[in-house]
Amino acid sequence: MRAIQITEFGGPEVLQQVELPDPVAGEGEVLINVSRAGLNYADTHQAENSYLAKMELPMVPGGEVAGVTADGRRVVALTKSSGGYAEKAVAPALTTFDVPDGVDDLTALSLVVQGATAWLLLRKSTHMEPGESVVVHAAAGGVGTIAVQLAKLWGAGRVIATASSDDKRKLALDLGADVAVDSRSSDMTAALIEANGGRRVDVVLDMTGGATTDQSLVALAPFGRLAFYGMASRERPKPVDLGALLVHSTTVAGMWLPHALKVRDAEHGTLAHRAMAELFALAVDGKLKAVAGGEYGLGEIRQAHEDLRSRKTTGKLLLDPSR
Repeated sequence: MRAIQITEFGGPEVLQQVELPDPVAGEGEVLINVSRAGLNYADTHQAENSYLAKMELPMVPGGEVAGVTADGRRVVALTKSSGGYAEKAVAPALTTFDVPDGVDDLTALSLVVQGATAWLLLRKSTHMEPGESVVVHAAAGGVGTIAVQLAKLWGAGRVIATASSDDKRKLALDLGADVAVDSRSSDMTAALIEANGGRRVDVVLDMTGGATTDQSLVALAPFGRLAFYGMASRERPKPVDLGALLVHSTTVAGMWLPHALKVRDAEHGTLAHRAMAELFALAVDGKLKAVAGGEYGLGEIRQAHEDLRSRKTTGKLLLDPSR
């Protein structure tokens, strides 16, 4: 099969198109003929070995695929941690989800990582309540575009999007954000409070890091919550001062999607399955829209990673392994 492999860690230059033997599904695994693979910012961290889970070489990157199983089921799946940038992939049965009729590959792949992340951030990490103000940083990205929509669907009083360009801010507004702020603002604390009508904000979803995280934390209202789920700037925020959290009655939560596959849910099996069931239902009903961010062939994978790292992309990026 054709695949993308890396044999040394680094930037986009380490991504190589190769021919590899077809993978073989073991016990409790599913072999998938891949129609599309998802491209995520986290993949750039995998390639340079700066991800939360350390990677081993040689490696086929890519953590999510959509396609068809040997018995004809149309599925979307999370691989064990890699293997998605290929014509065939193996995924655990536990992380393989049947795709409902009417849901295309773009939507399925938008939901399995970005959608589930947005669901968890709002439902579990911050426990958003109707009427609260919600800040969505990187609102034109994969998680952001879903989070803006979910926050509005679930009754947020004011959704404040941040993005780095006029086009990205317009996209966030089109998806339902009430106001869009320039993410390059030198004083994010003041910008968020102004966008919320002079009031501090209740919920912040942040994957940027650095000064954006530091200043967003200061913008929280009493009992406000900041959920931290990534570090796209590759700049660490300041250490959290627990005393300051006490003084201001604020909360900081971290979230990493794989944990949702370990937390049990009485009705759906795991928390991730509960999230996917709800997200698929919203998509089938036309209440949740996936935003296409571009599609690349295997020969364009380096450009795809360049685009991800530049943070110029919007919505969901896909890899077509057939070209």
